[in-house]
Amino acid sequence: MRLVRFATTVTAIAAVACLASCHNSAVSAGTKASAGPWRTLFDGSSLDAWRGYKGAPIPAGWHITGNTLAKDVPVADIVTKDEFSDFELEIEWKIGEAGNSGIFYRGAEEYDHIYWSGPEYQLLDDIKAEDNKTRLTCAGAAYGIYPSPEGHLKPVGEWNSTRIIAKGAHVEHWLNGFKLLEYELGSPDWLARVKGSKFAAWPNYGRSKSGHIGLQGDHRGTLAFRNIRIRELK
Repeated sequence: MRLVRFATTVTAIAAVACLASCHNSAVSAGTKASAGPWRTLFDGSSLDAWRGYKGAPIPAGWHITGNTLAKDVPVADIVTKDEFSDFELEIEWKIGEAGNSGIFYRGAEEYDHIYWSGPEYQLLDDIKAEDNKTRLTCAGAAYGIYPSPEGHLKPVGEWNSTRIIAKGAHVEHWLNGFKLLEYELGSPDWLARVKGSKFAAWPNYGRSKSGHIGLQGDHRGTLAFRNIRIRELK
């Protein structure tokens, strides 16, 4: 009996170790990249890694409450002070009823708004938000360019876990452990989709090889973030 218990314990430990290593190797397997150490962008107590768009101070509508970064009313976007090129980003978010927001990546500051340059991972209440008419603008979509499938978003008021991978031209959107979509920046398919979207008006949309991570705040609805971290892919 002791031998059986010992073997079971060893097997369980090995399984946990495998899960941890598999998560790390999944980045390499999917993107042919090795990952650097994690860097915290929000730890529940400080906004030192963030600022307003184009160097502005953090807008007053963003606040830290209960170890989360939150906003209750429409407020200007915030961006990371640093720029990131090839990365894996993890972030947890919770949105209110009819809420609408987004996470921008590789955003530049040449235009009046970050969404004119940086692709957006859409955050939405898919049930009641006005932007729910097409999967191109529902939660997890590459906003206006690539649709997300249904069935992976948690109910309003519950925490969702997002993962964004960008390595060279390759981009992946994950939601609650499920890969929603992947695409290649600059590919013929991507170029055609951009040409047919509102982003055609800004010639440098999606063209930056490095840029800021941005959190959108200028739509209605309550919103909270926690456990934001990023690591470099090489």
